[in-house]
Amino acid sequence: MNAEAGRRVQVDLGGRAYEVHIGTGLIDRAGELLAPHLPRRRTVVVTDRHVADHHGERLAAALEAGGIAVDMIVLPPGEQTKSFAGLEDLIARLLALKLDRGDRIVAFGGGVVGDLAGFAAAIYKRGVDFIQVPTTLLAQVDSSVGGKTAIDTAAGKNLVGAFHQPCFVLADLDVLATLPGRELRAGYGEVLKYGLLGDAAFFGWLEANGGAVLAGEAGALAHAVARCVEMKAQIVAEDERESGRRALLNLGHTFAHALESETGFGEALLHGEAVAVGCALAFRFSAELGVCPPD
Repeated sequence: MNAEAGRRVQVDLGGRAYEVHIGTGLIDRAGELLAPHLPRRRTVVVTDRHVADHHGERLAAALEAGGIAVDMIVLPPGEQTKSFAGLEDLIARLLALKLDRGDRIVAFGGGVVGDLAGFAAAIYKRGVDFIQVPTTLLAQVDSSVGGKTAIDTAAGKNLVGAFHQPCFVLADLDVLATLPGRELRAGYGEVLKYGLLGDAAFFGWLEANGGAVLAGEAGALAHAVARCVEMKAQIVAEDERESGRRALLNLGHTFAHALESETGFGEALLHGEAVAVGCALAFRFSAELGVCPPD
């Protein structure tokens, strides 16, 4: 895939189908690319402080250049924001901005922002559409696609939420350059998961090119993100609400969520790190049960 030209992947859900646009320089074209999905040429961008500091002005300027009025809600960073208190705060701020049912919310950030803003969109005035603009590798390859939205509770991760599909996903690979190395490696945990879900050729490609992905090499990143999105789009189109095959996407997540709960949903263990550990534990457990050969 030519990263400059970009790649478009369709999530085929009939009347609720949407497109994932992957490439470079896309945030600077946000006004042009998001305008067809904003019928009132007005939006509220939900982001966190880190993303706002790095990219907020750029996104706002691009939208305004396209004739789109922008309000921006900036949330505290971190998994703790994905809570009942965080949801209540976000809904109150959306109401204060008089967001209409015909308006769209733009979730501009990683998995926490996407999950929280998407769930708020699902319940605000009985549901408004939203757009995902993911800014982490983990969000670009996984959480921004498929419509899972949720918050965490004291009883565990993602236990309160809704299936609410975005109407468009804009994945600009350029923003990954500002990620700390730890965040990029955490996202790679989800990339590797897709290599384990039945695509031996992709797993082999990752063995040969994983270093280039983690080094931020544009072509390698573009291929990795596009392939993961293609695989997820196909699975979601077949099983949107996880009654069957979509459960494959939870590989490693049972252990991962338990580990995240025990470590307090904080910086001690990032979600992608937990998934990587969870995948290793899942295979060890499977080998002990005699389901997976030890080698």
